[in-house]
Amino acid sequence: MNGLLEDGFGLMVLGMGFVFLFLVVLIFATGYMSRLLNHFFPEVAPVVKVSPSLSSSNRSGVDAQLAAVITAAVHQHRNK
Repeated sequence: MNGLLEDGFGLMVLGMGFVFLFLVVLIFATGYMSRLLNHFFPEVAPVVKVSPSLSSSNRSGVDAQLAAVITAAVHQHRNK
């Protein structure tokens, strides 16, 4: 009985060791592949063009009529 218990623990440690080793290799492999892909296919930052014709009070891009409609809708909703 004692020999079977030792063999069981030995197999358990061996199996857990292989799983741990596989996960460590997997972590390094995914990191390497990520760096490799970023090297060959770098992400280009999008260029945002700011229109100088916008006034300082209207920088959000919402025109005055739309702002008035939204304000009236919110006011009507709150009065109900």
